[in-house]
Amino acid sequence: MEQRLDAVRAVLSGSSVTEVAAAAGVSRQSLHAWMARYLADGVAGLADRSHRSGSCPHQAPAAVEVLVAEMRRKHPRWGAKRIWLELLKKPPEGLVLPSTRTINRILTRQGLVVPRRRKRPRGSYRRWERPGPMQLWQIDIVGGVMLVNPATGELREAKVVTGVDDHSRFCVMAAVVERATSRAVCLAFAQALQRLGVPNEVLTDNGKQFTDRFGKGGR
Repeated sequence: MEQRLDAVRAVLSGSSVTEVAAAAGVSRQSLHAWMARYLADGVAGLADRSHRSGSCPHQAPAAVEVLVAEMRRKHPRWGAKRIWLELLKKPPEGLVLPSTRTINRILTRQGLVVPRRRKRPRGSYRRWERPGPMQLWQIDIVGGVMLVNPATGELREAKVVTGVDDHSRFCVMAAVVERATSRAVCLAFAQALQRLGVPNEVLTDNGKQFTDRFGKGGR
């Protein structure tokens, strides 16, 4: 502020604007602005001013913000899209219909919606896998295989007992069974062991074919 005051006084005393601006290390436009502020408001006009705009051209009018906030408070389960659809049905007189993004910003600014946490980038996930083959097999039972009885034409869903090596992703078994009973699963598993060998570990879910921990308390 003292630098600005000295520069303004030097110009008012008759010094060249170009020379004073060069000595102060500012442009001539800045020096002219300081002089205008000094002549209008005195020394107080040379104080630092915020560069922030007094208004935001992208912000919705206050009337629109009040209308959106009232609709949300009246219908707490309405989101931005639903509010936009309701405004589209009955457009507010004399007001420009806000977009869904504008409505979302209004709801966030009014504290009527909690912003969702950003999802972790896909690259930040580390795939969990064993360092070598035959260390872990993952076994599961899947459905969706439809079989037709050629004699009766009856359509019936079969099950597939699947197994994948965790490291190589090699399919160690894929046995189609009419019913995924414990006996059918054990038979498919035994055939895979006989054909490929015994893995160090086997991982399954808590299906009744694999465990009785939720039945009679067994393992």
